Amino acid sequence: MTPPSPPSLSGRKRRRTPTRTQTLKSDRLEAWGLSQVQQRLLVIIGAVAGVLVAAVAIAFAISAIGNDFVPERATAAAVATQPRPDAYRGWISPKLFAPIAESKADPTPLTLKEVFAEKTLKEGRITLKLTAPKLDADCSTVVWGQELADRIAQAGCTQALRAAYLSADGRYVAQYTLLNLRDTASADGLVQSLTAAHRGSWVQVLDSAARLFPSGGHSEASGHAMGHYVGLVWIGRADGAEPGQKDDFVSLSLAVRGAEKAVFRRVVAAGSSAAPAS
Repeated sequence: MTPPSPPSLSGRKRRRTPTRTQTLKSDRLEAWGLSQVQQRLLVIIGAVAGVLVAAVAIAFAISAIGNDFVPERATAAAVATQPRPDAYRGWISPKLFAPIAESKADPTPLTLKEVFAEKTLKEGRITLKLTAPKLDADCSTVVWGQELADRIAQAGCTQALRAAYLSADGRYVAQYTLLNLRDTASADGLVQSLTAAHRGSWVQVLDSAARLFPSGGHSEASGHAMGHYVGLVWIGRADGAEPGQKDDFVSLSLAVRGAEKAVFRRVVAAGSSAAPAS
């Protein structure tokens, strides 16, 4: 059964675009660079045929970042110096990512070319243009706030990859961050801790995107554990205004998550190496 989308996070009812089909078809997998053999491996890995459908259904639900929870504002000093999202939801890792539950099963470091290979991401009517991808080996340098810095250190973070996106029409801005952690437990703990921690600690804005996430402007975020990885989606209107009836934050969030294709390929690679020879 497809789970319902969560209610609006902004504290008021907003019209969302209709839910799209929640079946992951082969053309989508091919678009992600998976061959026919690799697609079959996804089915073999933990009988994920059903899980894939559920995972995509969840993706649509979690991409509707809003719910009825309105967090308290961070301290005036924190808001004045560091942009952070007004709304956040965290989601633990689905069973689909079991083959990469631990970093030792997926030891090859990530690269910018691998994660941000696509210069343009599209979903519905939204087209995002990539700008300023950056990789940091010292994860503490990509966040502000001691709580988050301590948490990612405890999680064994070895890489942080970030990129900013601007919509083709200039209406929206987004930033995606992918963290390479020790294991699923660490990833799950991090995304859950940010439910409260995002009020006083968050990811640093890339320099090129700083003007697009102004302090005091409205933005929304979500955290997604995927095996030993964590993806942080941060979106907003370029003018900092709250989304209106014509704003499609669902499609905006899904577009940004196109960067996660690299993680799906790693699931296939890890599952392929672990699969018994026929």
